[in-house]
Amino acid sequence: MGAPKYVLLSYDRQAEFEGEEGYEETWAWCEDAEDLFADPPPPLREVYDLLGCAPEGQLSEALTRARAEGPTPLGSLTLEILDKTGAAVGEWRLEEARLLGDRPCARDLTLRDVTIEGTAPDRHAYDYPRRPPLSPGYRLLGPHGEPHGTCRDLACTSEVPDEPTEPPLRLLGCSPQGALRRALDAGEEDLGHAKLLRVDTSGRPVQSAAEGELRAWIPSARGPGLVDLTLDLWSERPPLAAGEVWDLWADGRPTESNLWARCDHEGRQFWLRTALDNHEHGGQDRPPGTRYHLDGRHITDLPGFFCALGEAVNGPGGYFGWGPDALDDCLTGRWGAAPPLRLVWHDSEVARRHLGLTPQASRRALDFEELLVFLTEGDRADVHLA
Repeated sequence: MGAPKYVLLSYDRQAEFEGEEGYEETWAWCEDAEDLFADPPPPLREVYDLLGCAPEGQLSEALTRARAEGPTPLGSLTLEILDKTGAAVGEWRLEEARLLGDRPCARDLTLRDVTIEGTAPDRHAYDYPRRPPLSPGYRLLGPHGEPHGTCRDLACTSEVPDEPTEPPLRLLGCSPQGALRRALDAGEEDLGHAKLLRVDTSGRPVQSAAEGELRAWIPSARGPGLVDLTLDLWSERPPLAAGEVWDLWADGRPTESNLWARCDHEGRQFWLRTALDNHEHGGQDRPPGTRYHLDGRHITDLPGFFCALGEAVNGPGGYFGWGPDALDDCLTGRWGAAPPLRLVWHDSEVARRHLGLTPQASRRALDFEELLVFLTEGDRADVHLA
């Protein structure tokens, strides 16, 4: 058997829900996995009608532009759900909305039916909001809470495509252990819940990879006594970027700085998740005013800044936040450094040239000057640009 990349553990999901340890025992060491990685599908864009709409403010202005020029960007649009008294009882947000057009409302010619397109929220949670009984409808708000008017009802007019069928996860070259070995020998078919972890070359867990139901096995072509297992997933698959990051962590937590710089934007984001999962909690923070040297040679995006910051504070593979809010959490203590940090930012011109837009280009990220303001306001850090 080759060096295993994964370990499969028996997993009691109900026990974890009840606050107990969900793992029970090692079921198998596995050489590799097939069909493990998959990026999530792009956000679903759907078309909605705002029925009986009384537009105002920027929405009214956008309607005028749309009639003259065609589809018009709105940014995010929030619908506050009103109860029968007109009080807000919830809200629903449509991202990256575009106004497609409008027409007179058939039930009230003083109102408009407005057609918009946008990125739908997680349709696994709910479809779109229905107004409560006797409700006057919805209050419309813009990206910063500015009033956009009201509408009486909402209808989705585009069909949601069927979920694509995903293949099961196959674990290759597995050496069964303990209860799993006994279950296979006895020919049992109900093998139970399992959790898959990525491990380094010493067998130490690096990160959780998947969870699911173990439902089938066959003898493996990888060697005598080995089996290939099939896992029906209930968890999301790790993104494609996870494979590269885990390869860089194959020998354990890195001892060399800047390995994260080999990764693209998505890889750096996953690197931060891996660094967080491997952070050793409970240590003492270095005292306020401690000087940290930030290697800025590879900071070409915001995840790169946080990868470099984590290593400046906690060494190669270190973690100290993956975004502004997480950095604030780290500065509350027990993450390696107490504020204020004295941060010497070497090669800062690299970040000055590159920070601003993510590769997706439709969403702004903090630019260099905004990041500096964030770092230096309050009692976070004293930054020296070198």
